Amino acid sequence: MKLQEGIEVYIEARQSEGAPWMKGAQNLRSLCRSLGDMPLNRIRVNQIAPFLDGPHTSAATWYNKYCVLRQFFCYWKARNEIYGLPLPPPRRFPAQTFVPYVYSRTELRRLLVAAGNTQRDLNSVICPRTFRTLILFLYGTGAGLSEAVQLERGDVDFRRRRITLRSSVARCAREIPIGSDLYKILLQYHRAHHQQEAIRDPQFFLTKDGAQIKASTASKTFQKVRKKAGVARYDGARYQPRMQDLRYTFAVHRLTAWFKNGADMGRMIPALSAYMGQHDLSASERYLRLTPERFRAQLNKLSPKRGQKRWRDDSELMRFLDSL
Repeated sequence: MKLQEGIEVYIEARQSEGAPWMKGAQNLRSLCRSLGDMPLNRIRVNQIAPFLDGPHTSAATWYNKYCVLRQFFCYWKARNEIYGLPLPPPRRFPAQTFVPYVYSRTELRRLLVAAGNTQRDLNSVICPRTFRTLILFLYGTGAGLSEAVQLERGDVDFRRRRITLRSSVARCAREIPIGSDLYKILLQYHRAHHQQEAIRDPQFFLTKDGAQIKASTASKTFQKVRKKAGVARYDGARYQPRMQDLRYTFAVHRLTAWFKNGADMGRMIPALSAYMGQHDLSASERYLRLTPERFRAQLNKLSPKRGQKRWRDDSELMRFLDSL
């Protein structure tokens, strides 16, 4: 079997699991362009190493590409197309230094104002109301950007006030309730934008031409809006605030509000994990580290990594989560 055929068969197998797997597919096709369409069993380590060590390749990128190639070659080794893995020794996963940005409510208001002003440009593919609604949707649900742009009109149940979200990572969809404020915003957007004859795609959030909004387009648009709003970080971090950080902001603002109101955090933190579609409840640990300093000591006591009983071992709590 040759490399190009092996790559396409493997990509199809990965995507059949329910995830787009776009970045991995991009890496493998880039490998084929680099090496040429040669037989799989003729590929050697000295051909793979230069591909991994390409110019301007960070430690994290090298590691991610290596993992993709290892899974690919293991797949074909298990099917007897190759008899060894043509890979150099692995490197240690680089230390994570990325810290998400948590927007203040003042910054959120400035973003919404800027979204209305910036998107009036005739060259903008997303109209002001659509982009403002998308920002509010991300902040109001904690959904990921890919989940939001994949959302279809049939996924929004206005009668029951529930939304079905489909993750590009998880294989199963999840249904979440929405609050009255977000319900009104989405309903108004639906009445204004989904009655047009120009609509081409079934997605809920649409461009001016009635097509699906691409995640990359939304991210680039957000950076233009963010600069117009004067929202930036000055803590020396490599990345400026991103659209994806609205998910972190949703979680941190929820945790902070619950703590102020005296909610049962031992119950609400895992409920938050379930609402946000996290399979491992301990994933909420990252949000605890981003809460205001005055709450962190108390919230850290609830972490399942502190030697306490794990949330998923609490049968009463699990019944509560199942009822959400």
